[in-house]
This record gives sequence, structure tokens and C-alpha cells, in this order.
Amino acid sequence: MRTLVGALGYRNLRDHSAAFEVTDRLAAGDPQPGVTIEDTSYNPIALVQWLQGLAVDEQFQAVILVAAIPRAGRSGGQVTAYRWDGRLPPDELVQQSVTEAVTGIINLDNTLIIAGYFKVLPPAVAVVEIEPVDHAFGPEFSAPVARAIADASALVRRLAADATLLAALPERGLDLPASVSVPVR
Repeated sequence: MRTLVGALGYRNLRDHSAAFEVTDRLAAGDPQPGVTIEDTSYNPIALVQWLQGLAVDEQFQAVILVAAIPRAGRSGGQVTAYRWDGRLPPDELVQQSVTEAVTGIINLDNTLIIAGYFKVLPPAVAVVEIEPVDHAFGPEFSAPVARAIADASALVRRLAADATLLAALPERGLDLPASVSVPVR
């Protein structure tokens, strides 16, 4: 199974850089066969174009996106994983997502909306989020996020290696404010 593990966020924006630390750790370890690790935060439109341009034998059967994104009701450093249900918002919100993307805004939800709208994602899309604490510029992570990175890395590695585990994640849509946490060990 070919799996894309993509990091979304901003480098050197403290906790919002956590996804890159997760993917950097995965890339530095023993790479799993069939797993491609990629910085997918460059632009949702460019990501769509890259995925559209893949030959049939290069296409991904699963995508795991990693991001540090604030969500209501979570504590700092909390790791949350779910399968995206693929539901899209109304067309005017899709258009708003495209507008934000072309102006340089990096956002997990926009990436999912745009890639989903253009139907470039496989049926198996997992998201692993880390709740950020510190939003300042700089290379260091807050203590809760620094502790969470190892757990998030282990979880992503397991999800990339085990399609059954990925399929067992709770399903969630983008319009739901509540998060569902899963054990990371």
C-alpha cells in the first residue's frame, strides 16, 4: 500500500512547526516501504496538482496529514487522530478556502477541503493533530508539545504501517467542533 505522510504548518513558528518534527523523525528512522514523507504545506492547489499528476502506479491508497492546530476543548500537547469523513462544506466555503490558499494561508482544513473538492484524495485519509500552546516565532516547542511529538511520531508510524489501525480511527467531519482523542500507545 502506498501511503503519503504529509506535514502541514509553518516552520519556525514554535508549536505550529510540530508536524515537521514528526515527519523529520519518521524520515530519519528506518523508512517504511511504500511510505512517502512530504512537506504538504506549500499550497493546497499545488498539492492537488502534484497528486493529479501522479501516474496510476504512483498514486496513494492512504494519506496521513499531520498538523499542530488549535481546536476547542483540548489541552496543550494533546494528540488527536481521526479519519476525515470527506464531507465538504457548501460551494461558497470551498471558494473561500481556495481564495485563502492562493493568498498563502496554510491551513489543514483548507487543504482537506480543496483536495477533497478536486477528488485527489484516496478513501483512507487520516489526520493526526497536536494541540499547540505557543504561537510565537522561534524554533523551540512548548514543553507539552515537545512531549507529544514522540507519541505523535509513533502513532503516525503505526498508522502508516497498518491499514487496519487507520480504518479503526473514529471518523470526523470538518464542521464538528469536538475532537475525539485516541490512545497513542
